[in-house]
Amino acid sequence: MKIHILGICGTFMGGLARILIESGHEVSGSDNNFYPPMSNQLEELEIELVKGFNLNTMPEADLYVIGNALSRGNECVEEILNKNLPYKSGPEMLGEIIKDRFVIAVSGTHGKTTTSFMIAKIFESLGKDIGYLIGGVSPDFSFSAKTGTDPVFIIEADEYDSAFFDKRSKFIHYSPNIFLINNIEFDHADIFDDLDAIKKQFHHLIKIIPKDGKVIFFNHDKNALDVINQGCWANTIEINGNSSNASFDISSSTVSFEGDSVQIAELPIYGSHNNLNAIAAIISSASYGIKLMDAYNGLKEFKGVLRRLENKGTFKGVTILDDFAHHPTAIKSTIDAVKDKYVEKKILNVIELGSNTMSGGFHLKELISIDNLDSDILWLDHKSILVNNKNNVHNSHDDLIHSISKIYKDFDIILIMTNRNSKNIFKPLKEIIEAS
Repeated sequence: MKIHILGICGTFMGGLARILIESGHEVSGSDNNFYPPMSNQLEELEIELVKGFNLNTMPEADLYVIGNALSRGNECVEEILNKNLPYKSGPEMLGEIIKDRFVIAVSGTHGKTTTSFMIAKIFESLGKDIGYLIGGVSPDFSFSAKTGTDPVFIIEADEYDSAFFDKRSKFIHYSPNIFLINNIEFDHADIFDDLDAIKKQFHHLIKIIPKDGKVIFFNHDKNALDVINQGCWANTIEINGNSSNASFDISSSTVSFEGDSVQIAELPIYGSHNNLNAIAAIISSASYGIKLMDAYNGLKEFKGVLRRLENKGTFKGVTILDDFAHHPTAIKSTIDAVKDKYVEKKILNVIELGSNTMSGGFHLKELISIDNLDSDILWLDHKSILVNNKNNVHNSHDDLIHSISKIYKDFDIILIMTNRNSKNIFKPLKEIIEAS
């Protein structure tokens, strides 16, 4: 089948393109812009890429897969609808491909990408040729997606909507056998009215998980508990639950599952949030049947994920770290993780309000509490959400870089936190430091 993907350069749609090709389809794609790292992966696939959504350049296809960034009014979308051409959303397309696989779906406001790669790393360390589609890039894997020959398929299960014509969360299409809920908080204010709307989508998925399926969650997460308490017909694995067969001890870094236990203190990760990601990955793998020690050993050489506490290098004594932190909880966890690891170092935290939710002021109270932490912080606030007269709030990249240029020599580490293109901060900062 000849398939054309509209909006191909995102991590999900780019990964889907690879899976479609490996499944025997002929694929082309279009997008407004093509940017690394996904553009590099698409070029390796040697598929036809069309810049822009122009009716005259849209290839003919047997099926059009429409990304959720497109909407009515798009020239190509209008043509597809006017001519009644066959179309689907990306999540629906993927769901059809993996319907006969054993699907492990990793959900949550935070940690989806890292935890998904951790689980994939565990399975691959045991020689299993699993399939996966994960919304990020890890040095442990050549690509962000693969079909694989093993029955297991690991998917980063996003709660964002599927397409303009399908407002259900992406993960509803994946029909998982194991469903991990890492955590649930309010996010994506552009499509969800409130936290209850997000919980509703999670429960929609739980309703269709079969009885022999498994739902894994942390009982310290009130919102996850709320979703489970609405009704769950699958087997539940409540980590640290009173009647649970899964637990972890923070003081000893011990993970236990069904009478077995393992210490995870020597893993090449840092930060309490990453410890929880590792615990979730190990228990998810164990719930499939992998021994705890094998799961732990599989993570001993885990190289992490790009833009998740990624060390970009040290330049004239200043180390720059890059993190995708897109939510107040993630920002606090990242700040704490770096503080704990670099106890004797002077740290400058640079935070861009990049997500629709943060830039829309929906987390203003939480953001102000971060600003009141005993930390050195500079903000990039494009929409003036943090209205004050403080010197640490900037409304443009130029102003932010100018402020950093005057003080960077006072710091050992600069931690950049944004879910937008961090190169807009990192590149000019690196040039300034190297030119000094």
